Amino acid sequence: MAAAVSANRLELLQIADAAAREKMIDREIVLEAMEEAIQKAARTRYGAENEIRAQIDRKSGEIRLFRVMEVVEEVETPATQISLADARHEKEDAAIGDFLADSLPPIDYSRIGAQTAKQVIVQKVRDAERDRQYAEYKDRIGEVVTGVIKRVEYGNAIVDLGRAEAIMRRDQVIPREHLRQNERIRGIIYDVRRETRGPQIFMSRTKPEFMSALFAQEVPEIYDNIIEIKAVARDPGSRAKIAVLSNDSSIDPVGACVGMRGSRVQAVVNELQGEKIDIIPWQDDQASFIVNALAPAEVAKVVMDEDSNRIEVVVPDDQLSLAIGRRGQNVRLASQLTGWTIDIMTEQEESERRQEEFTQQTQFFVDALDVDETLAQLLVAEGFSDLEEVAYVEPDELAAIEGFDEELIGELQKRALDALEAQSAVAEEKRRALGVLDELADLDGLTPLMLVALGEAEVKSLEDFAGFTTEELVSDRDAPLRNAGLDPLEAQNLIMKARRLAGWITDEDLEQASVKGLHADGGDEDDGGLADETPEQA
Repeated sequence: MAAAVSANRLELLQIADAAAREKMIDREIVLEAMEEAIQKAARTRYGAENEIRAQIDRKSGEIRLFRVMEVVEEVETPATQISLADARHEKEDAAIGDFLADSLPPIDYSRIGAQTAKQVIVQKVRDAERDRQYAEYKDRIGEVVTGVIKRVEYGNAIVDLGRAEAIMRRDQVIPREHLRQNERIRGIIYDVRRETRGPQIFMSRTKPEFMSALFAQEVPEIYDNIIEIKAVARDPGSRAKIAVLSNDSSIDPVGACVGMRGSRVQAVVNELQGEKIDIIPWQDDQASFIVNALAPAEVAKVVMDEDSNRIEVVVPDDQLSLAIGRRGQNVRLASQLTGWTIDIMTEQEESERRQEEFTQQTQFFVDALDVDETLAQLLVAEGFSDLEEVAYVEPDELAAIEGFDEELIGELQKRALDALEAQSAVAEEKRRALGVLDELADLDGLTPLMLVALGEAEVKSLEDFAGFTTEELVSDRDAPLRNAGLDPLEAQNLIMKARRLAGWITDEDLEQASVKGLHADGGDEDDGGLADETPEQA
């Protein structure tokens, strides 16, 4: 820098041009850094209390120094301020708030001053370079890039991308993949962060998005959006499943991804160190999609629970190990791919479980209705599962069961009603013991069993209940009424009634919510989000 400072004018501009090209930043930024460095050195010479400005002519390279003073009514800092009267001696039309600049003679830079100036320029240029790198790469998240490994530290690789460096952490490297210095490597940029030591660019070879991007490079139909990659699940370096959908009925999505003699998929497999890839056709029918996702295992039957997003899959006894896969790999990847929790059981296990459920349900009716086992088994076999169904079903449906006459039906329904009343009495007592207030119990639509569930979840007043959203009440994993049989619309109406009674909303708001309920299937009406907002949120 000492040479740079003493250089002639044209050399100064040449140095700025060279630094700008080398660091790939704007020439103006380098010149501003030089001006700042000269100012700092000049303050050392003329006194740090002075406001010194340096100016480099952009065409000639001439350096000019100025001492700047502000025109004020009353001078508090003589080094940087000048009174209005004194200012008008130098400039007749000076006004308060103006700045006066006095030229200063050029200075000879000492070794310390030159070193200080150099540090300022280096720091300024480094900051500009970091800003340029961040601006360039922040919009490249999700892009596959190729770089050269500069070094490997504790399993983390530093990759030279040409215009910046990226880090590939150990958990983003494919297992059993050996990284060597100066080796070319591909990965996907999954995060770019602005940090004090400069922008941090993070690369990965284990993200599902990396596999998607590789297929997009190998399969033109994906690049052209004829084929869509709907979901990817990976066990990096071992196995993966990818679901694809064709927007053109004449093109087989699986065949297009496999390629002639497997050339396309093999190129991806080679890049991923031999990772085995199952390509699965996407289907909107979730049951069929899950069956496909469990390939190569054969599936005999599925039972879906959409409320909890779980599915029970029944497979032949000899297919169990294939469906689960080594260390549960196959079912785990299928679950990640579909977004469903998959429970796998054999046909024998399902048969045993169904028999156990049948026995338990039979015993329930035996105890609750005080009937013999045969009669209880007939009710279970006909699909009756709780006392409400027996008590309130049309007598004609019970009459369809062989051996059920009018007298027996009347007695059964009477006993079912008595049992329900007894249950309600017990639940009412428990509700009071839990401290659930009468104001909440009087809310039309909440049964005694629901009130007990709410009390156990510490929901005891109308205000407590009114603060719920629909999801929190019936949909979330720990929702207090998750198993109460309420659908979301019923839950929403209950919450709105509670808010009206609590004084949070008006009858007009409640009417608007009811209108929305009438149009729920169409999705065109809007209640303004009242059912999902507390008063504070609203």
